[in-house]
Amino acid sequence: MKELRENQGRENGSGCEIIVFPEIERLQEEIEHLRNEVSALLMERDELKYVICKNIETEYMLELGDLEYKVYEAMCEALRMKRKLELIQAAKNRQEKVILSEIEQILDEEFAKYQETLNLQIEKMKEALERDQAETLSQEEIRRLKKMYRTIVKAIHPDIHPDVTKEQRELFYQAVDAYKRGDLKTLEIIAVMAGDGMLPSRQEDRVRQLIEEKERLQEAVCKIQEEIRQIKSEYPYNLKEIIENPDKVEARSRQLKELLEDYQKTADIYEKRIDKMLR
Repeated sequence: MKELRENQGRENGSGCEIIVFPEIERLQEEIEHLRNEVSALLMERDELKYVICKNIETEYMLELGDLEYKVYEAMCEALRMKRKLELIQAAKNRQEKVILSEIEQILDEEFAKYQETLNLQIEKMKEALERDQAETLSQEEIRRLKKMYRTIVKAIHPDIHPDVTKEQRELFYQAVDAYKRGDLKTLEIIAVMAGDGMLPSRQEDRVRQLIEEKERLQEAVCKIQEEIRQIKSEYPYNLKEIIENPDKVEARSRQLKELLEDYQKTADIYEKRIDKMLR
């Protein structure tokens, strides 16, 4: 019987042995179930971030991205003209000579962040075009891609195995990058490298250690579920409702065109006021 006993302990120096094998077995089963749940949630989260959201953004950019850019550019121009008018008026109020080059320099500094946003929009458009023109995987290849990534996640994801080595973390980050790019061959290689034998064995011969691991995984489940909810509540996932409905795409297009016209008219008004002020 002594060989069958695990995690024996003594309490209060009484010499009484406590056999806790059934509890250990139950905890191990619960932990395995939680690891499966965490790996499934991580897959759901990463597919949302790296596949679904990217597809949504790509489709939206191809449909409406050029209009979004023009509207933001027109808004920036209208705001810049308004600010330019204010600076000129301020100089006149102080009875100073209006030096347009100095005013333009001030405007460039003040509107630098707006320009950064415009540049980012251009990059998004480029990425959308590149993604649209990229070679797509077949349904069978997509299935294999997900299977390989799931294998890697379960084997070396830091949220499931906090004791992975630095090398294993780097390997996982490479897997994430390959998954983003749809690089099936690289994922297959990493999946082999991330086999079950890679992880160091944990000394799970004490109930306390198992309970701590169970609690850690339960916290991970809650954390990842919250991340998924967050992703679904913000850009670009919140564009999904638009791109899946042609009527809503058309409505958004009309709305953007109206905004573009309004901003262009506003900019023209400010420009005419500036010309009049400088005469």
